[in-house]
Amino acid sequence: MITGTGVRARTLTAALAAGALLLGAAGCGTRQDDVETSSQKGEPSATATPSSDVPTVDGLAMDMPPALSQPAVSADILVTGSSSLSKDAVEKVAKLRGVTDTDSFSLANFYDEERPVSYAAVDPATFRRFTPAGSAKTQAVWQRVAGGEMAVDPAVGKRLEDDKGYVRMGTAEDADRVHVGAYAPLVARASGKSVIDAVVNEKWASELGMKKDNALLVSTGATAPREVYSTIQKIMGKDASVQILGVDLKIGQQLTAVVTGGSVTGSLDTLRYTATAGGGVRVDPAWVAKYIRTEEVPILGRVTCNKVMLPELRAALTEVVQRGLADKIHPGEYAGCFVPKFIAGTSQLSFHSFGTALDMNVPGNQRGTVGEMDRTVVAIFKKWGFAWGGDWSYTDPMHFELHKVVEAR
Repeated sequence: MITGTGVRARTLTAALAAGALLLGAAGCGTRQDDVETSSQKGEPSATATPSSDVPTVDGLAMDMPPALSQPAVSADILVTGSSSLSKDAVEKVAKLRGVTDTDSFSLANFYDEERPVSYAAVDPATFRRFTPAGSAKTQAVWQRVAGGEMAVDPAVGKRLEDDKGYVRMGTAEDADRVHVGAYAPLVARASGKSVIDAVVNEKWASELGMKKDNALLVSTGATAPREVYSTIQKIMGKDASVQILGVDLKIGQQLTAVVTGGSVTGSLDTLRYTATAGGGVRVDPAWVAKYIRTEEVPILGRVTCNKVMLPELRAALTEVVQRGLADKIHPGEYAGCFVPKFIAGTSQLSFHSFGTALDMNVPGNQRGTVGEMDRTVVAIFKKWGFAWGGDWSYTDPMHFELHKVVEAR
């Protein structure tokens, strides 16, 4: 589901707001445990309530977590659903032989330059145990999260943060913004690829339109995750996604995508899909029947796209024709709209899987280039609510995706 709310960049109440803690990577595959801010070095001491040393966000701060008293645990299995997971089912999983620890939290995604960013709303006191030991032990990281700021994986954070230290939680101009308080490795697959890119505290869940407690991390200790995988899937039901974090996606395994941060608020339900042989994606037929349409539009002719996007696409192309620019778009070089697929080289869904993006004039507009897309055409598409891949840090000038709904006028 794509949701969006008004801009919310709440005031931080301590001077340290200007500097994010850094718990970064050092060398190939190693983790660095040093923590710094722009104004001090070392960890602030743990306190029961926010102190003057810890920035807090008005209305979204929690009690400070106690110092870590239990060892960090492995994040072996991730369970996700399109709605809150059954408490009874979660309790049954926690009691399974071979399961040593569990933690419930809220999980969603927003998109940044067609790259999904997975973020969680958590209880810092319990979730921290499922992160790498260096992160789990660093009290300052979890104080920042408890205070209402965001902790971001270093591999992702710098491309998301604006010049004032905030992350916009979606493509829409009016998406909520959260201040970055710390950079720290979070939850990843055994390969090192991040599974959860950012965390906020659980008070943010309702503010950001997240599904409450729709995710569960499971640690299996010395037990191989595969030994409990089938039982967990049976307990959680066919609508839940159960992933072993140490391996690639299982062919035929049902997965879900819950997207927040767009301004097409409430227009799309959770997308259910399965990975197919050869790296393909099969989207739930019921979802396709509800949202995907094939219609005629100017210049391009028949296109298959999400019904939410078709009015904006038709309006943009109509204006292109009216302004005498139809020859700037080449129908024979159109590469589609609803094209369920993973982003190249990843197991993350492309925005094309939702039918809310399209690629045009492909040969002359390859990734990483300035491209040949006519800039007046680009301006027209932006007017009608589209973001352009040519503006991204790693450019994709053939690509346009809907990020807000514009009323016809």
